[in-house]
Amino acid sequence: MALAGKIVSKQALREKLAALKKQGKTIAFTNGCFDLMHLGHVTYLEAAKRGGRVLVVGLNGDGSIRRIKGPSRPICPQKSRAAVLAALSCVDFVVIFNEDTPYNLIKTVKPDILIKGADWKGKPVVGADIAGKVEFIKYVNGFSTTNIIGKVRKHA
Repeated sequence: MALAGKIVSKQALREKLAALKKQGKTIAFTNGCFDLMHLGHVTYLEAAKRGGRVLVVGLNGDGSIRRIKGPSRPICPQKSRAAVLAALSCVDFVVIFNEDTPYNLIKTVKPDILIKGADWKGKPVVGADIAGKVEFIKYVNGFSTTNIIGKVRKHA
């Protein structure tokens, strides 16, 4: 699938997923900022894709990230972040959302599996009431966009 065909609107995603669900495909959904891609992100996304799932990534838009992370973020604009995600073979679709949570997007996707990082275990997971199940994936220690930004600023 061409890079541009993987970055879709919510409406286009709804149509594509309807056809895939009719084929019996398992739809997995995760979301995040993915501001500076690193090994932790790639490992997480590859684990989310396992078993031949269709992996949909909800990408926080620039305004959403500013509200969540502060005025100095994001480092990379949403179109760039979406293109990098779409270039990964493990990612089937990327859709940008601008709300503070992906709840409305999850209502559109209606995933069979909602994927979250293991740090969310024991916490309320947005969209858990919609998804068939929630799966937690272990993080690769030592990788964090916030930590990478801190290191760069320290050495600047």
